[in-house]
Amino acid sequence: MKLHTAAILLLFWLGVFTVHTVKGNASSQPMRKFSCVKLSTKQLNIRNFVNYEKQQVPIDAIMFITAGGIRICVSPNQKWVKAAIKRIDESRAAKRK
Repeated sequence: MKLHTAAILLLFWLGVFTVHTVKGNASSQPMRKFSCVKLSTKQLNIRNFVNYEKQQVPIDAIMFITAGGIRICVSPNQKWVKAAIKRIDESRAAKRK
């Protein structure tokens, strides 16, 4: 009977330890709410963008965000994308002054 009780206690503590470890590891990493999995191939009007996020996983992408909250994913290697990023960065810098 003592062996049976010891086995149950051991399983209980292993379960508590496992749940605690998994919870700690998952909560220590920031989770993205939105992620790019498909890229737009069209050149878009950069005046509509107010922000952007860089992403490398699952694909290398830039996620532009419009004033209305629409998120559009594009390849970061295009010339117009780099110009849009520069424009947004300059706009942010001007607002800080």
